Amino acid sequence: MKEILEKIKTKYEVTDVLQKRADLLFFTIDKKMVLDILNYLKELEGFTHLVMLSSVDWLEENKFQLTYIINHPINKHDIAIRVDLNRDEATMDSIHHIWIHAETDQREIKELFGIDFPGSPGVDEDFVLEDWDEIPPMRRDFDTLEYSERTFFPRDGRKTYDTKEYMKSKLYPDDKQ
Repeated sequence: MKEILEKIKTKYEVTDVLQKRADLLFFTIDKKMVLDILNYLKELEGFTHLVMLSSVDWLEENKFQLTYIINHPINKHDIAIRVDLNRDEATMDSIHHIWIHAETDQREIKELFGIDFPGSPGVDEDFVLEDWDEIPPMRRDFDTLEYSERTFFPRDGRKTYDTKEYMKSKLYPDDKQ
């Protein structure tokens, strides 16, 4: 992995390099370089399998972080490429032309986080949340309690307990403190 990292560093500016295991390398790259580095790693370095594409909402930092994990099936190495996106301008180039199955991940991320992948097939179609018109539900500023109270009817018979006091009463029923 050290050799591939040195090759990458000669071509791209990478930051936040972290080797989690001998066969797993993480680093961050600028948004503009993602397509180029993914093509390079697939076509010239043998990382032919896209394992997954995921997103994290860093609300306090006003950014999303996309992580592309790719695999070299012969060497059994994985590289995780992270890219930061401004939450206010959450768009990223589609990689469906590199790995066709990325369409699914991109559709899911668009629907759940609101990150757009212009040009990706079906990205604007409903994926899981049919007719959803709220803020994307995986964004950390989505208020699940408010949504539930507004959307679902209250049911009688439900009580809320202070967990510590409830467990104390169950474990020590004779204790009058």
